[in-house]
Amino acid sequence: MDVTVGDSQKGLMLPPGLSFNAISTKALEASKTATLPASFWNWQPMIAANKTGYFPYTPATNLLYALRESLKMLLEEEGLGNVFARHQRHGEATRCAVRAWGLEILCQNPEEYSAALTAIMVPEGHDADHLRKVILERYNMSLGTGLAKVQGRVFRIGHLGDFNDLMLAGTLSGVEMGLAAAKIPFNKGGINAALDYLTENP
Repeated sequence: MDVTVGDSQKGLMLPPGLSFNAISTKALEASKTATLPASFWNWQPMIAANKTGYFPYTPATNLLYALRESLKMLLEEEGLGNVFARHQRHGEATRCAVRAWGLEILCQNPEEYSAALTAIMVPEGHDADHLRKVILERYNMSLGTGLAKVQGRVFRIGHLGDFNDLMLAGTLSGVEMGLAAAKIPFNKGGINAALDYLTENP
């Protein structure tokens, strides 16, 4: 892998607007002789300016201050190991709720479950985006949509960033109430299953 790109709006808990790139020497050398016109992917001005501690363009100063605070929260106050463990724990609690509801987790391989989010399939004949709309309008809670070929078939619950047990309990309560309001067939008890997991795994 020669290039990785990360964004500020996920686990770093910031608004969109910052991008973090890791570029191999091989990719940097290839970019110097590339003939495809590029401005967005031209790393040279940024690298040159960074050597002096500045940016080649107007920086998103407010986001840089927010990034400093976010990194302080993650690295100094909680510690990355604790952050990753919390994400895993909330992911498993969410999956406990989904199983209790009798719904299907999109990811079929438990070894590939995400600590960041859980994608949940709605039963055939039901629309996940309608469920999301009902939950947004009734409970003022936004869930992620399915992407590409699973749009309308899945909704996503995020469980990363500055997120705690009570926030997860509220999220899962909103989903369970939304499932009932949208008349999507499910088994009650998802919230209790998640709470049991959280209580047994502090």
